[in-house]
This record gives sequence, structure tokens and C-alpha cells, in this order.
Amino acid sequence: MTTTQYTTAVAAVSGAARSGSARRAMIDSQLRTSGVNEPYVLAAMARVAREDFLPAQHRDAAYIDRALPLGNGRSVPAPLVHGKMVQLAAPALDDKALIVGNGCAYLAEVLRPLVGSLQVVDAAEIDTGLTGAPYSLIIIDGAIEELPEALNHALAADGRIVSGLIQKGISRLVVGSRVAEAVVFAPVSDIAIPALPEFAAPKRWSF
Repeated sequence: MTTTQYTTAVAAVSGAARSGSARRAMIDSQLRTSGVNEPYVLAAMARVAREDFLPAQHRDAAYIDRALPLGNGRSVPAPLVHGKMVQLAAPALDDKALIVGNGCAYLAEVLRPLVGSLQVVDAAEIDTGLTGAPYSLIIIDGAIEELPEALNHALAADGRIVSGLIQKGISRLVVGSRVAEAVVFAPVSDIAIPALPEFAAPKRWSF
């Protein structure tokens, strides 16, 4: 092994150790202290290196408690948001799941081993990309102002949706279920969740 190869190997090991320490600190200081304590959630988030799914300039901040920009007006939610979403979703191995993505594959990597099947569709492509509907579980990786009709129709009769919802400028974590022909959301907690620009409400006239 050359000196350069040795230095590179040492740096890689050191970087992996720092990442593992930061991930454990995130679990102990952010998730556990905020009520995210389900063993399957903690194990899933301990397994996935969040920094691998972020733009290079933000990888050092992968485990801090805030959203990080992805570009094009999108951001990846803070780790606590993802932990709460997965815990609320209560994924099962018989779930046919959908993640409505924001361009970051992290949440999909966390969820994939916990469900029977998983499709990921970018938020900009839901009108044509929902090839596996109906879904028993839908997670929207961000906050919406209105639920698109395509997602309303894609939810199975006994399914659930976990999402952020923006109302009067405040974002909330919500769980939705089907009531007749519509999805009705129940608020869980107020928490900062970055908006998905594709799901903004149409501008309306006010007088």
C-alpha cells in the first residue's frame, strides 16, 4: 500500500467513525428525547448513513436538527421529522408503500426494509408515476398545502398518509385516512417541515 493509499484509507475509517458517532448522537439527543423510541425506527435510522444522500456541501451537517437545501426550492426535512414520520406510519411487511419524494432518497432507504413493497415517485411526477396504486401507506417527504387528487385516488380504502401540512403558514405533522371519497387529515404536532413547492395551494383572490 502506498502512502497515498494508506492516508486515504485512514481518512475513510476516520470519516466513518465520525459519521457513526454523529448518527448515535442524533438518535440519543434528537429522536429519543422527542418521543421517537420505537426500536424499529431507531434501528432503521442507525443503519442508514444520511450524509450519503445529501449534496456534498451539506454532508458535514447531515445530523443537525434542521432542514437542509437540496436545490430547486426543495429541502430535506430534519432527522426528527423523518423519525416521527416513520413512527407514525407504523410500517408493516404487508404494506404496499409509496414515498412522494423531494429528490433525496434517504427516507426511502430507511423505509424500504420495513414494508412489503415500496415505490418512490418524485413530487413533480405523481400524475403519471403512480403505477402501483392503490397503496396502503403513503408518506410525503415534505409539507403540502393541498393534497393532489392523484394521491387522494391512490390511497387504499383502509390506507393511511403521513405528511406535513401547511395551514395559515404553520406546518404540522399529520396522518390522513380515507373518509368516503376524500382524505381527512388529523394533526399530530406542530413541527418545522419544508414545503414541497409542487403542492402549493393555487393563488386565490382576496378582498
